[in-house]
Amino acid sequence: MSKKRILITGGAGFLGSHLCDRYIKEGYQVIAMDNLITGDLKNIEHLFKHPDFEFSHSDVSKFVHVPGKLDYILHFASPASPIDYLKIPIQTLKVGSLGTHNLLGLALAKKARILVASTSEVYGDPLVHPQVEEYYGNVDPVGPRGVYDEAKRFQEAMTMAYHTFHGLETRIIRIFNTYGPRMRLNDGRVLPAFIGQALRGEDLTVFGDGSQTRSFCYVDDLVEGIYRLLLSDYHLPVNIGNPDEITILQFAEEIVKLTGTTQKIIRKPLPVNDPKQRQPDISKAKTILKWEPKVNRAEGLKITYDYFKSLPKDVLFDRDHKNFEQYIK
Repeated sequence: MSKKRILITGGAGFLGSHLCDRYIKEGYQVIAMDNLITGDLKNIEHLFKHPDFEFSHSDVSKFVHVPGKLDYILHFASPASPIDYLKIPIQTLKVGSLGTHNLLGLALAKKARILVASTSEVYGDPLVHPQVEEYYGNVDPVGPRGVYDEAKRFQEAMTMAYHTFHGLETRIIRIFNTYGPRMRLNDGRVLPAFIGQALRGEDLTVFGDGSQTRSFCYVDDLVEGIYRLLLSDYHLPVNIGNPDEITILQFAEEIVKLTGTTQKIIRKPLPVNDPKQRQPDISKAKTILKWEPKVNRAEGLKITYDYFKSLPKDVLFDRDHKNFEQYIK
């Protein structure tokens, strides 16, 4: 029997590279596609010699061509940190809209099942807590984060339209805060920011009073949820995340304890539209997918800390966010 063939967009990114690993392990033929705007070949170079792995350097917002049969598509191409979408807002909008349209068209042509990566950001700064899939959200479409939130909301709408109009097999996952090895150290998100500051001997920066909450899911748990959702027969959105909620201030204190740093926690003003609460209701994932997170935060943080600690000094001390000049046309 021939192996199943899967296309993973954003395959050189944090989540995409872990998905490449999982599907190779499960015996699939994997095509990783990435334009490397935020992805990094270092995340997948260990797979280059694998006979079932191939890499395509392509921008899905422009055109997608995959010769041969295709059974599944995972659309995970998108900038995903607030600094990214402030620096490359139009590219963020394009990959969620034009990129999604191109991949839905490819799925239709190939008769492939497609799973799109949506986000807890579709709930905006939520007024319902914890967030259930039926909640419509509280999003500012013209705020600085709107380019990401609305690209993902549009992506969900277009995916559902292809399902209802064309009968395409689609899956939608709403991903909550995820962490683990291969996160970009200087991408501006709270977990790598704290660990990077601790390793460099800098004070830890908390925005606002630190009372805003997040719920962190370890990457292996998330990948398991994606794997189960793709193979399920459920086409409506499903939250995947860890409901273990913590304030940012408590989280900073956990990082100080983990790293044994002597640095202080300092405060800066809260960014515009920063969500005050973020916690998934995972009842659907538990019922439909028989999924729930297994890795506790202490265990996951230790693995992630060890990964960051192993990075070369020049990477650790490179505080500059990625330069996007060559991608801005």
